[in-house]
Amino acid sequence: MTDRLSAREAIALLSDDFHQLPVAEGAYAPDGPLAWQGYDASRARATERTGEDESVVCGRARIDGTPAVLIAFEFGFLGGSLGERTGDRLEAAYTYARAHRLPVVSLVATGGSRMQEGMLALTQLQRVARQSALTRAAGLPQLAVLRDPTTGGGWATLGAGADVVLALPGVQVGFAGSRVRPPDADPAAYTAQAQLAAGAIDAVVRPQELRETVGLWLALLTAPSTEPAPPPPALGTSDRLPDTGWSAVQRARSPERPRAQAYLDAYFTRRSAIGGDRCGGTDDGMLCGFGFSSGSDSRSASGSGSGEHAVGGRAIAYAAQTGTATRPAGYRTASRLIRLADRLGIPVLTLVDTPGAANDAEAERQGVGAAIAELFGAVATARTPLTTLLIGEGGSGGALALAAPGNTWATPDSYFSVIAPELAAAILKRPPEEAPGTADQLRVRPQDLVALGVVRGIVSGGAATSPPPPG
Repeated sequence: MTDRLSAREAIALLSDDFHQLPVAEGAYAPDGPLAWQGYDASRARATERTGEDESVVCGRARIDGTPAVLIAFEFGFLGGSLGERTGDRLEAAYTYARAHRLPVVSLVATGGSRMQEGMLALTQLQRVARQSALTRAAGLPQLAVLRDPTTGGGWATLGAGADVVLALPGVQVGFAGSRVRPPDADPAAYTAQAQLAAGAIDAVVRPQELRETVGLWLALLTAPSTEPAPPPPALGTSDRLPDTGWSAVQRARSPERPRAQAYLDAYFTRRSAIGGDRCGGTDDGMLCGFGFSSGSDSRSASGSGSGEHAVGGRAIAYAAQTGTATRPAGYRTASRLIRLADRLGIPVLTLVDTPGAANDAEAERQGVGAAIAELFGAVATARTPLTTLLIGEGGSGGALALAAPGNTWATPDSYFSVIAPELAAAILKRPPEEAPGTADQLRVRPQDLVALGVVRGIVSGGAATSPPPPG
């Protein structure tokens, strides 16, 4: 467990420019709605101890240049618990955010709902969930920073319900608080690191890096744009196209070929990754996040509405396969990325590079078919522009699910196929040595894909893209 920060200390990690929102609340009945004996005295002691008169502090702040609504829980005030007045303040903060078109950042530290207010406290979770949904529908991003502890309904609403979830090192995170867990529960499962491994949060961030990290995320998520992302230039050593289908397959499978990490490094000046599918899984073979494109003009002012920021250029979301068989969690993470970008109006770049979807027994148990279906649906219904570059292997539906219909491009080091040539030969009951000839029949070369209308063109090592003549 880390040292617990007060609400004001947590705010100071992010901003030197914080202005608390006005509070308009009616008086409680003596000892609250349940007439819980001693409740008023407990509140008075909490105020004396913390200097706060409720468990949340809400205000407007500027975080590394981007204005936002900031919500900070005070755990010293009755364990940061949610009561009716807490719900009033949270609702007012969200309403203010929507009225002023501001993102919401929550610094969460709570033990759950306030027992002294009974079911009226628990129903505040419904209020919070509704306000979060309305803010999501308004196209405004929500970030959460998990402090110690983040448990109960606060985790299940403001925390886990945010678009991007960060956590301070060593903090407790879990639906069950420390006093209500099974006696034999592994305490390591209720930590930020465990939630990161399970795909429930995006990153663990040290306090000294929090302002810069949250500031970058806010800049990225508040820069909408209607223009498609340009496909990256090819990073291979040669623009010469493969002579045969089999040579295309061999080039795509070469360990020397540039992979997604190299393309992302060249394409973006700065970027931040999201991690996990929010269903208990992660896949290192699918890289997802948002970044500022290195090819964009970075001189325009932040907040201009042009989709560019002075801190780094044009914001673009990315989902990139790394050449491995994609796991169900990878497809779900890509779906999450595309839906978030779509809601915020940020264009998406996808990099296709996989021999296909993982097809082992564990992948089937994790619902690989449903995960691919979800990704096909996210791509098909996206309103934000999608651009795809095929940078290596395009193995069947596991690759096609990530491809933008009508706006997919290819590098000279790539191929796309309905099935791997070796598997096609086996299905056709051909000997293994006929796999190269089968590759030619499948017409998997980049130039074949252009002629078939599967891809728009082939990118070269330069900035321009142009379709070559078929052949």
